[in-house]
Amino acid sequence: MAISFDLTGKAALVTGANTGIGQAIALALSEAGADVAVAGRSEPSETLAAIAATGRKAVNIKADLGSTEPVQRLVDEALAGLRRIDILVNNAGIIRRDDLLDFSEADWDAVIDTNLKVLFFLSQAAARHMAERGSGKIINIASLLTFQGGIRVPSYAAAKSGVGGVTKAMANELAPKGVQVNAIAPGYISTNNTAALQSDETRNRQILERIPSGCWGKPEDIAGAAVFLAAPASDYVTGQILAVDGGWLAR
Repeated sequence: MAISFDLTGKAALVTGANTGIGQAIALALSEAGADVAVAGRSEPSETLAAIAATGRKAVNIKADLGSTEPVQRLVDEALAGLRRIDILVNNAGIIRRDDLLDFSEADWDAVIDTNLKVLFFLSQAAARHMAERGSGKIINIASLLTFQGGIRVPSYAAAKSGVGGVTKAMANELAPKGVQVNAIAPGYISTNNTAALQSDETRNRQILERIPSGCWGKPEDIAGAAVFLAAPASDYVTGQILAVDGGWLAR
C-alpha cells in the first residue's frame, strides 16, 4: 500500500500565517493539495497570493487571537469559506521578555491567553466539527521551551509546556473519534522573529555551537513536519511532540 502525503480535497485552517513558520506551513499544505483558510490580526496578502498560485482556494479571516472572543466566528467563517475543516494548525503566538523578579501580570496573562487558552478553545471548536465527521488533524506549535525553562520568558515557557500537556490530553479523548492531535516543537528557525538573535554575533555563535546540525533551520523544515502530521501517512500518530531542532535537544 502506498504511503500518502496527498491532501487533495482537504481543508485547513492555519493561525498566524502572515510570515515565517505559519506562512510556510500554509503554503506547504496548499502545495500538498489542501484549500487553506488563514487567520490572524495582520493582512496575510503574500500568503494568500502564494496559496492561490498553487491552484488551491485561499480564505482570509481577520481575528485577534489575544482572547477567545473570535474563536467560534473563526471556525464558522472557515466552514463557510471551505465547507469543512480537516486540519487545524495552531501557530499564532506571542512572547514577552523580562526578568523573573520584574515580570508583570499583564505580560503573563497576554502570553498564556494567546498561546494556551485560545489554542485550547479553538481546538475544541474545530474538534466538534471533526468529531462529527469522524476524522481530523490538529497540529499545535510547541517550542523547545516545552522541554526547557528558558531565561526571561516565564509565561512563554509555562504556555508552551502547557501546549505539550494539552496536546496529549486532547489526543487521548479525540483519538476514539478519529481525530489525531500532535505538536511540533521548532528549534532555532531563521525568521523575522529571530533576526535579532542571528545578528548578535556572540549569541548566534553560541546557538550554532549547540546545534549538532550546525545551522539554523528554515520555516520549510517545520512545514515538512506539518504536512506529515496532516496527511494520511500519520494516521496512527497521536499525542506526540515532534522536535524539529537540528538535534538541539539531543545535545
